[in-house]
Amino acid sequence: MFKTNLGLLRIIGLLEGISFLVLMFIAMPLKYIWERPELIFSTGMAHGLLIILYVFFVLLVGYQLKWKFNHIFWALLASLIPFGTFIADKKLFRNA
Repeated sequence: MFKTNLGLLRIIGLLEGISFLVLMFIAMPLKYIWERPELIFSTGMAHGLLIILYVFFVLLVGYQLKWKFNHIFWALLASLIPFGTFIADKKLFRNA
């Protein structure tokens, strides 16, 4: 799976999706409901790095595989929606 840039994109998408869910459903409630902001910095930093890598690899793989604009658009939009990268992996990346 690591042998191609598409394989790396799928792994980064998985990690980015997990970090987004941890940030939204664990770190944010801890900060705002229980006033415990400790996880926000580390989770937010990891998520930020992973989303930058995800965008870079979507553009790189899109260029290498000559994806249409529509394909790249949906792959990038998936990073903004909870569970979106998991759906993108199943619908967009697995068939590429």
